[in-house]
Amino acid sequence: MMLTFTLYFFIAIVVIQLFYYLVVFAKFSFAKAQEIEPKNIPISVIVCAKNEEENVIKYIPLLAEQNYPDFEIVLIDDASRDNTLDIFEEFEKQYPNIRLVKVKNNEAFWGNKKYALTLGIKAAKKEYLLFTDADCYPTSKDWITAMSSQFTKQRTIVLGYGGYEKIANSFLNKIIRYETLLTATQYFSWAKMGKPYMGVGRNLAYKKEEFFNVNGFIDHIQVRSGDDDLFINQAADSDNTTIAYSSESFTYSAPKTTFKDWFTQKRRHVATAKYYKTFDKIQLGLFFSSQLLFLLLPIVLLAFQFQWILVLSLIGSRYLITWIVTGFAAGKLKEKDVMYWYPIIEIILIFTQINIFITNIFSKPANWK
Repeated sequence: MMLTFTLYFFIAIVVIQLFYYLVVFAKFSFAKAQEIEPKNIPISVIVCAKNEEENVIKYIPLLAEQNYPDFEIVLIDDASRDNTLDIFEEFEKQYPNIRLVKVKNNEAFWGNKKYALTLGIKAAKKEYLLFTDADCYPTSKDWITAMSSQFTKQRTIVLGYGGYEKIANSFLNKIIRYETLLTATQYFSWAKMGKPYMGVGRNLAYKKEEFFNVNGFIDHIQVRSGDDDLFINQAADSDNTTIAYSSESFTYSAPKTTFKDWFTQKRRHVATAKYYKTFDKIQLGLFFSSQLLFLLLPIVLLAFQFQWILVLSLIGSRYLITWIVTGFAAGKLKEKDVMYWYPIIEIILIFTQINIFITNIFSKPANWK
């Protein structure tokens, strides 16, 4: 009786997984290629930096040299202790379209990136804002064109893809890039379903009025992280949000090179999810729970050789379908090579996620530098 119940439960879990992949994720995976029709609307590119001297000296020129007719760059120095501000001041002299915002520590908002970003947003002269991080760079000189092309009169929030550089012969790098691929597939797909729930600050755009419509970051100002995903979770809806996924719209940054550093980074990301809307927490929790149970339940069934042909058939079918769906998404996001290690990476990520949840219960993750 118990094994029969376990089998039915396992079948239900497989159905849930197939729903996510064939109904939700397929919305992005099988979407047609995205065309770029330049809009040439005025854009403010906003970059907030804290102790990023090595990155800004390399990447700000790539932003300043974008092939776009009407844009400014708002550089925010968030009370850096290194030479970031000095470098910004030199760039301000060199490029006429750079605007510098100097942020001093504020006792009420000390160390809070959202405070610095708010000052930068208010200083921006253009109505359309495009965000990236100080350690990120665009893939082409048409990045602004590609991201801004997705704006319409109604669609005033654009979610982009922020990937990570490839490191040869690094399995950790493949894990990081697969996790980034899966996350992007999720938030792109749910946005296409009319349920946008997050974006990444590495590549995100919205009209300034969207910021003020929700009073900026005020509702979650006490949460150190979440200037991207918590804002989108609050401000985005089925009417005002779209996605950009042409290769010209991508940004990249250097990935973590040790498991410890990456684990710490993911702890910060996961910690903000508890502030999401109820539906979003449920759908994310159901997806992760079904992934975990898909691994555990067959162990019991196969240990007793209970309906083992059916169990193996379900396992094989699920892996084939998820490999195909995720593979098409990987093709769109130029991450095909990570699929060679699927499902090994998926299994590692599931148990890493459990570790993150448990660790976050007992200690708070570190935040803005």
